[in-house]
Amino acid sequence: MQLRPSLKFVKLSYVLCLVLAVGLGVYILAEKDQKDFPSWIVWCLIVPAILLFFTLIRHIQRRMVKMTILGDRLRYESGLFSKSTRTIELIKVQDIRVDRTIWQRMAAIGDLSIETAGSASRIEIDGIDRPQEAADHILELSRAQRTKPDAGPTIGAP
Repeated sequence: MQLRPSLKFVKLSYVLCLVLAVGLGVYILAEKDQKDFPSWIVWCLIVPAILLFFTLIRHIQRRMVKMTILGDRLRYESGLFSKSTRTIELIKVQDIRVDRTIWQRMAAIGDLSIETAGSASRIEIDGIDRPQEAADHILELSRAQRTKPDAGPTIGAP
């Protein structure tokens, strides 16, 4: 299982940039032959370009974070040029918290926070799809690891 931040709001931002740019372009093309058309209005096209730049940065940031469940481990990776990887045994997961704002609830996304035993005790991944399902799945796997019978040799066996 792999968890990544949702791109729902990033996609919405791309659409808004496109609608704004097309709207401004249509207005400029329709009004450019008028005598009282201000020449500075063409510079308004820089606004969707700036918004597009910030949307692209946000898109890259969100794609550089992922959490993967590998058997009995949980791996959290982040970073573009320098990667940071943190691997945690599922048996050490103590608590999982899901936080959702009103906007996140409408988009069916939320923030997942995992508390673990150890020195660096928290992992957070923001804006994932269906966070409660992910939290329940991780807790089930953690519980299964704790109750798994030990496969070691028995004492006194020949």
